[in-house]
Amino acid sequence: MTSAKLALIGIAALASGAALAQQNLGGTVTMIDRPDHNIVIQQPQSGTVGSSVSPTEWLKVQSDLSLDNVHVGDKVNFTVNNSGGAKTVTKLEKQPVQ
Repeated sequence: MTSAKLALIGIAALASGAALAQQNLGGTVTMIDRPDHNIVIQQPQSGTVGSSVSPTEWLKVQSDLSLDNVHVGDKVNFTVNNSGGAKTVTKLEKQPVQ
């Protein structure tokens, strides 16, 4: 195999690994620590085993995301990036009230 093909295979492997590290999820905000920029989000129980986020696990929120419009009890959609065992919220959107 040529070195160019090997490089492309390596890049593809890295890209797929990065995609697997991010997860799009939904849940209800149960705790917020605004000074430390952390949040706890409880996900609805599903039929599958192995939820990626514990209902009492504090998640670091990416520094450029605001917690000002999110409150305990709000339903949210969020993306968690799991890098090196540290879970960080990289996207946080409040769901519209129905």
